[in-house]
Amino acid sequence: MRTVNMHDAKSQLSKLVEQALSGEDVVIAKAGVPAVRLVPVQRGQVDRKPGRFRGEITLAPDFDETPEEVITAFEGSA
Repeated sequence: MRTVNMHDAKSQLSKLVEQALSGEDVVIAKAGVPAVRLVPVQRGQVDRKPGRFRGEITLAPDFDETPEEVITAFEGSA
């Protein structure tokens, strides 16, 4: 982990950003106390691929059927 003071960070910002992008842990300190950490911005999510889990997930045959006792437990008796 590399720690630099605020004044040095101002004059070396480009270099510090490159170090953070390459995976180095860069901390900027104020008055000798660590204040912030430079980290790369996370890139967007990976595109979805429909059917990616086809054949790996199964649903019970009665998945869409709710037992009467469960309905009664939620709604109460009429």
